[in-house]
Amino acid sequence: MLNKIFKPRRLAIDFGTANCVIVMEKKGIVLEEPTVVAISLKEKKILAVGAEAKLMLGKVPEGIEAKRPLKNGGISNYKLAEALLNKFMNKALGSVRFIKPDVIVSVPAGINSLEERAIVQAMTSVGAGHIFLLPEPIAAAIGAGMPIQTSSGNLIVNLGGGTAEIAVLSLNGVVAYESHRGAGDALNESIIAYVKKTYSIQIGEITAEEIKIEIGSALRIKLPLEIEVRGKNVKTGLPISVTLNTNELVDTLREVLNEIISSIKKVLSKTPPELMSDIIDRGMVLSGGTSLLRGIDELFTKSVGIPAHVVEEPLICVVRGLTIALKNIDQFKRSLK
Repeated sequence: MLNKIFKPRRLAIDFGTANCVIVMEKKGIVLEEPTVVAISLKEKKILAVGAEAKLMLGKVPEGIEAKRPLKNGGISNYKLAEALLNKFMNKALGSVRFIKPDVIVSVPAGINSLEERAIVQAMTSVGAGHIFLLPEPIAAAIGAGMPIQTSSGNLIVNLGGGTAEIAVLSLNGVVAYESHRGAGDALNESIIAYVKKTYSIQIGEITAEEIKIEIGSALRIKLPLEIEVRGKNVKTGLPISVTLNTNELVDTLREVLNEIISSIKKVLSKTPPELMSDIIDRGMVLSGGTSLLRGIDELFTKSVGIPAHVVEEPLICVVRGLTIALKNIDQFKRSLK
């Protein structure tokens, strides 16, 4: 009855491995928080979520755990994901909701039926009404303004925290794709491993991310940037600091990036020749937070042989695409699950 009197609100949700963004129709972004939750193991209750919980990563005392409920773009801990979503929905919409909102959610292109069901169940449990799933590369391509509704070929490479989503799109559909499990988070892990192996220093995820953002590069540069890193000496257990520079990290980052490049080549090998000429002319579009890594577009261009372009505001490209799809659901019905 209420649905007949009041029109349900529409939400677009990018529930990513690293961050969650919620967009409300006609209001824009109403929530933007890290996908992290801190819990008390003894009391089995949530202590903090989002930005507050992220600050606790690697710093919590015994009996408290700060963790991410998503891994590689999929839900790894259903109960925590549900609790986190519930907190975020309450923040965005208020705890009292008479009408269930219609929700469109971005998901990895290679999501399996079990992962898909987990996301739908999680959204249903936190009060969503109609739930639409939009593959992440399609959302990114829409947000980048690519002409995916035409019969031409479009290559999108969305580099998130948990996955690199690579797809060739045409007529609002996915022609060929690869979901590479490992992107921004894998770069962080490679930095942690390098610092430990080279300097015997243990650093945390937040420090590794800061290093990546401040001095990370896909290619060597003439004037390397430097950063002072503080951590724990794994041999003595005492605090220690060391100065890292851009060029010494290139090789360890390239190990991760080369795997993504291999996935791009796999997608191109599966692409019909009729679409390849369009892709050669237009090149590939890079989106997602990891596309902000210095020199990544130049590396991909050299390695694949196709021009790579980083989209404007890559961090919100998927959200922008979800918002457009939200306003034009009928137009993108073929792309929705």
